[in-house]
Amino acid sequence: MPQEPFPLAPSLWAATAAPAPATVPLQESTRADVLVIGAGYAGLSTALHLAERGVDALVLEAREIGFGGSGRNGGQVIPGLKYDPDELMARYGPERGAQVLRFAAGTADAVFDLIERHGMDVPRVRAGWIQGAHTRAALELAQRRAAQWTRHGADVQALDRAQVAARLGTGKYLGGWLDRRAGTIQPLSYVRGLARAAMRAGARLHTDSPVRALRREAGKWVAATASGATVTADRVILCTNAYGADLWPGLKPTIIDANTFQVATQPLPDDVRASILPQGQVCSDTRNLLLYFRLDHQGRLLMGGRGPFREPKGPQDWRHLERVMVKMFPQVAGIPFEYRWCGRVAITRDYLPHLHEPAPGVLIDIGCQGRGVGLQTAMGQAMARYVAEGDQAALPVPLTPIKPFPLYGLRRVYVNAVVTWYRLTDGGV
Repeated sequence: MPQEPFPLAPSLWAATAAPAPATVPLQESTRADVLVIGAGYAGLSTALHLAERGVDALVLEAREIGFGGSGRNGGQVIPGLKYDPDELMARYGPERGAQVLRFAAGTADAVFDLIERHGMDVPRVRAGWIQGAHTRAALELAQRRAAQWTRHGADVQALDRAQVAARLGTGKYLGGWLDRRAGTIQPLSYVRGLARAAMRAGARLHTDSPVRALRREAGKWVAATASGATVTADRVILCTNAYGADLWPGLKPTIIDANTFQVATQPLPDDVRASILPQGQVCSDTRNLLLYFRLDHQGRLLMGGRGPFREPKGPQDWRHLERVMVKMFPQVAGIPFEYRWCGRVAITRDYLPHLHEPAPGVLIDIGCQGRGVGLQTAMGQAMARYVAEGDQAALPVPLTPIKPFPLYGLRRVYVNAVVTWYRLTDGGV
């Protein structure tokens, strides 16, 4: 497991989230129909939907609810995958491609529907997402994306430079497109809401209970925890993404566990707040090393992007984001930064979510590519159906073998080289 980030202060989300439900570590050995490892979006969505089907599901979390990416992300709920509709259809063929596209189109709906259905205490705005285009080529790409999603019935719109500037409050983009299906949430409040809903439905959840080993015994799976207590289950679903991929042999080398860094200002004065994202949208842009930004529910401006591959050493590791924010939004100059935090994302070789079934009774979900809020919520629904019904057609992407990145031991070298190249080709703000 990666080291905990440099403890400058609690993240914005930890400081403003709704309380977590009461949980305790696993102290005594027990049994369950299904053991879910990881209390993030995927694990808790899976447990919730299993419990609603009457399946005895037990969740083990190494730290606290949402400790990993589910509690550290930007809270942008963006539908779709990294590939555009035409690419998905070409990749998977007409029948499977249509299924993948339906799944991708509905991931944001899955989040907002669950929040409403379970009455979760989650600050949220569903006003859409804007992808700002930073070059002419990127603008053409954004226009193609809008056209493709329009053909599939999505509520989207291509935007020119003036339209993007009016919605964002910055003139740094040449245009872009708006996806009205998207929105924002308080991400840690949401994952805690998922935990509370899953427990109400009958799922059991134990925090501070890291799984040290999995073994097959008499046709069952036995998970040994750090306390010595075990869970014996018919099925195991591994949902740790970038924060526990070393639990299954050969899994960790299938992802690049890159860091994403974020900063947040103090709540903006009313006049400044009214000039930035005035219609409530969120934004991430077309850079390879993308920038993403939003307002939170208390009026802070957040900016996120890539940082060092290593864990942060101090406030200086966020300075590049602070400089970028002021360049993009000169009106925030002089407003102090209140929060700095980071987390890891799981990037796969093909930029798609991966599902693996490396042994009978073991299902692994890994890879979010920065769209994990909606993607992993919907993936949990699909995995619960697959486990309960045994129908592979319930899964949005095919089961694939575990396949590592080439030269994985040199990943820091080639990731740093790629980052340097992207910085040169992306251009400045």
